[in-house]
Amino acid sequence: MLSAIIITKNEQDRVGRCLRSVAGIADEIIVVDSGSDDDTVAIAKTYTDKVYVAAWPGYGLQKQRALEHATKEWVLSIDADEVLTPELADEIKSVLSSSPTEVSFKMQWAVMLFGRRLDHGRSARFVERLFRREGARFSDDIVHEKIILPKGKISNLKNRLLHYSNRDFKHLLDKMSLYSNLGAEKRHKAGRYGGGLIVAALRSILVFFQIYILRLGMLDGGRGFLMAAIYAQYTFNKYAGAWAIRENKNAS
Repeated sequence: MLSAIIITKNEQDRVGRCLRSVAGIADEIIVVDSGSDDDTVAIAKTYTDKVYVAAWPGYGLQKQRALEHATKEWVLSIDADEVLTPELADEIKSVLSSSPTEVSFKMQWAVMLFGRRLDHGRSARFVERLFRREGARFSDDIVHEKIILPKGKISNLKNRLLHYSNRDFKHLLDKMSLYSNLGAEKRHKAGRYGGGLIVAALRSILVFFQIYILRLGMLDGGRGFLMAAIYAQYTFNKYAGAWAIRENKNAS
């Protein structure tokens, strides 16, 4: 009934926790690794014999590769830094056993930051992770890929998906730098420059306000403030980066 698909790269410290959380509900687990030089692949092979290694083409295309190996009616696309709580795993089993009419289910993140769970701000986001395989595909975006589904009903699950996104502060900064660079390249390729540096600054302020105020990140204390500030900086860097790429191109 359920295929779990995961893409990995040097996730030996996190992938086991993720795989343990899905092992009890998935009928098959598919891992597509992009050339780890640690023990990620060895750990994955203790949970499944469906482990594949493929060069990295971007998030969307790599997840599509994993999806193409799936054979079950339903697919759980979970990242190596995400973990199903026992309550969420039970809810997924219950929902799928009830012959649902939905094409997809979304789950609300609970971001884990420096040993503490955040329930607001970025954690207020619902992410699409559980969907019917038939007719589904991933967009080919290099980052922030989307699941493209046939038209149909989409519902939200009640229990949270734990998201251990950042190992430490350096990893948090490195990840945001990578994502902002990829986001800038994506906007440049699409010809979407966002109106220059003033607009980039205004967008970053809006993101901070949205995460810290509208999504109640303030209730998560200092960690909530940090997440809002980091994502505001990421937003500025993404739009400013697209502007810089265009300026360099025009000057050459």
